[in-house]
Amino acid sequence: MSAPAPTSLAIVDAEPLPRQDEVLTEAALAFVAELHRRFTPRRDELLARRTERRAEIARTSTLDFLPETAAIRADDSWKVAPSPAALDDRRVEITGPTDRKMTINALNSGAKVWLADFEDASAPTWENVVLGQVNMADAYTRNIDFTDERTGKSYALRPNEELATVVMRPRGWHLNERHLVDADGTPVPGALVDFGLYFFHNAQRLLDLGKGPYFYLPKTESHLEARLWNEVFVFAQDYMGIPQGTVRATVLIETITAAYEMEEILYELRDHASGLNAGRWDYLFSIVKNFRDGGARFVLPDRNAVTMTAPFMRAYTELLVRTCHKRGAHAIGGMAAFIPSRRDEEVNKVAFEKVRADKDREAGDGFDGSWVAHPDLVPIAMESFDKVLGDKPHQKDRLREDVRVEAADLIAVDSLDARPTYAGLVNAVQVGIRYIEAWLRGLGAVAIFNLMEDAATAEISRSQIWQWINAGVVLDNGEKVTADLVRKVAAEELANIRTELGEEAFAAGNWQQAHDLLLKVALDEDYADFLTLPAYEQLKG
Repeated sequence: MSAPAPTSLAIVDAEPLPRQDEVLTEAALAFVAELHRRFTPRRDELLARRTERRAEIARTSTLDFLPETAAIRADDSWKVAPSPAALDDRRVEITGPTDRKMTINALNSGAKVWLADFEDASAPTWENVVLGQVNMADAYTRNIDFTDERTGKSYALRPNEELATVVMRPRGWHLNERHLVDADGTPVPGALVDFGLYFFHNAQRLLDLGKGPYFYLPKTESHLEARLWNEVFVFAQDYMGIPQGTVRATVLIETITAAYEMEEILYELRDHASGLNAGRWDYLFSIVKNFRDGGARFVLPDRNAVTMTAPFMRAYTELLVRTCHKRGAHAIGGMAAFIPSRRDEEVNKVAFEKVRADKDREAGDGFDGSWVAHPDLVPIAMESFDKVLGDKPHQKDRLREDVRVEAADLIAVDSLDARPTYAGLVNAVQVGIRYIEAWLRGLGAVAIFNLMEDAATAEISRSQIWQWINAGVVLDNGEKVTADLVRKVAAEELANIRTELGEEAFAAGNWQQAHDLLLKVALDEDYADFLTLPAYEQLKG
């Protein structure tokens, strides 16, 4: 390992946390400082490039596969690195934040992989950022037994061989960590803080356990952003004296621009690539964001009406499976977000059948695994993939050469036979307010109406409201979506929450603040690129 230089990073505006000195060591901060020095300028250039590309989409209302990378797509000779044993079987993955209870439950869940989430399922309070790192280290050293003070229930890890393999998700490139700044007062990108602290403390520890430092990369918009991550990995492995190729990264194809660069993204990361993942809410959010001024043909209906069987979503998922298997990578399917009810078995029965049908479809389409949000869904998803995979760890041998996807297919939003409804508008407002309120309290994964929601849910909700207003959408009840209608619906929802909770509990929450923030990002003429940017300014801690 390189000798650490004295750190030039300062911790600002943060209350000291128990055990933070175990994470924020001088050597760890020196590593993060070096990541920041080397890679933040390029990060800044790539964020500026996003703005330029978005302006081009606004001008043309179209996207296409890149002509300058056609040779990479046409070259059948390259593959990604072989999968390490610990990541070869990924048939069911569970997602969730890195609080102590979730860490134990996810590792014990029976899933093959746990997506340990420092991103959309975690509000980036300093406590969540730092203590999440403490919990990860404690899990690997089996120092994480936990008793719930409220219920008295105890939690402990199963034997190592029964635990899920961890794939950690850092924050996206666009988010900064305001509590960690350099000598000029410039904040370090949250992605480099999350990655850097985790890699520094756990890379060798994971190798000693027969695993490795594995990552999910969120919000990637181009192969150039994947190239930057690859440069980070190469430097980090050299710095720590870890063999090159130890890192493995799975990229979430959750932006519409990345969907046109899947092969190039795998190519840039090929020595470190593990697979690609197909999601839904962030992907739809990205379509709205990029084509928000593209007219009626890009207007999405109610979010729950846009299933993975919609023609343009089917084009995206089938192209992803074909691309991954052509290059020897895992194709990982989307989230089953249902949260089982402890009171209503009929609700569970209907939802479980939907989950089973969704996972059967993914396994049948050639996916190698899929996500769930709750341990009770692990057996259902496992059964779907077991039926197709049997004893095989994956189905990369299914090359899906029958798939033919044209550039226009990925943005054929108007091929979906569904229209916006008043109920859909109400739901968007309800979920937006309820999620933002919890996020402002430091919660990133929130059960709302029997679904586990994260930041992507709030993004698609507020984006649809913005799009429907600006496109002059007329709903199924004949009402036109206007700012005044949205304000009326939001006021009614706030009153309903006050009645539901009672005056004291309502006053103790952040309900008015959440209401106001949702209306700001849904009604402002200037569309905010990410809800979490203005929300972070209001986040305490």
